[in-house]
Amino acid sequence: PKGAMLTHYNLVSNIYQIDAWLFRGRKKQDIFVGLLPWFHIYGQTAVMNFSIFSTGTTIVLPRLDIKELLKSIQKYKANVFHGVPTLYAYLNNYPEIKKYNLRSIEACISGAAPLPVSVAERFEEITGGKLREGYGLTETSPVTHVNPIYGKYKFGSIGLPVPNTLAGIADPDKDVFLPPGEVGEVVVSGPQVMKGYYNMDEENKMVFFEKYGYRWFRTGDMGKMDEEGYFYIVDRKKDLIKYKGYSVYPREVEEVLYRHEAVKEAAVIGIPHKEYGELVKAYIVLKDEYKGKVSEEDIIEYAKEHLAPYKTPKVVEFRDDLPKSAVGKVLRRVLREEELKKTT
Repeated sequence: PKGAMLTHYNLVSNIYQIDAWLFRGRKKQDIFVGLLPWFHIYGQTAVMNFSIFSTGTTIVLPRLDIKELLKSIQKYKANVFHGVPTLYAYLNNYPEIKKYNLRSIEACISGAAPLPVSVAERFEEITGGKLREGYGLTETSPVTHVNPIYGKYKFGSIGLPVPNTLAGIADPDKDVFLPPGEVGEVVVSGPQVMKGYYNMDEENKMVFFEKYGYRWFRTGDMGKMDEEGYFYIVDRKKDLIKYKGYSVYPREVEEVLYRHEAVKEAAVIGIPHKEYGELVKAYIVLKDEYKGKVSEEDIIEYAKEHLAPYKTPKVVEFRDDLPKSAVGKVLRRVLREEELKKTT
């Protein structure tokens, strides 16, 4: 593991940035849903630290209990709800969700993993609130980008850089910035960026570079920026799949799979293949009502209708659940490790 050295200045700066970006001009006291673990940088900054800073109220939920979560939102009229895509997807498919009044929800921020457009649209339809995708890393305290709550929102994007943050798209192998529309590595500079990795001088040389008088941090995420300055994450560099020389980004495939009416959760990785390099494999968790009614071939045929042939999954595996981190982020790394064990 890498030890990201975050200073008090980093953490406090990020709180002010979140406040300026999301809640400027608000006079009411916000009521936060405290479901994210506070030992994780996302929960620590966005929920615990920020709610204290803003003199808000936090509903502390020590573990995920969907009924308790929905009852608490309804009882205390929570209006700010930070979460992760898998949680919002689960709530969308929870059979009893319509029994609860969730109309107090105003602002929901999804982070830690890509937010499928279909999940966001369905959640907003159910609650009437605004679910916005944000972006950040442990190394950046964590928030660097968020879609506006009250301004222009672009589904599928991570939004704009938060105040006092510079961001751009750079060549993954050179200290050169790329123009809007081109895919490269997301780089950021700002007061929330860590000092560096503890006792890892070589790693620090790889992730930091100086340009235009600023110290830039390489996030390891591939993305692009449009003409209006909105950023889009394509995928992690290390998650890129190489099939017959073609580059396949798992997120693009997952977005399509999530639109299938039977799919509750989806994860895509590359699995080793002697001839083609890697094959695109999809792990699917079906909604309960579709189990036994939808086949692996049905999923592949659906993908063929919406993806280029080289992006279409060649292998589909149904599972009851997917491996996740403490904050609910799907761990593709674990899936890759499982596949490697099969070949050794």
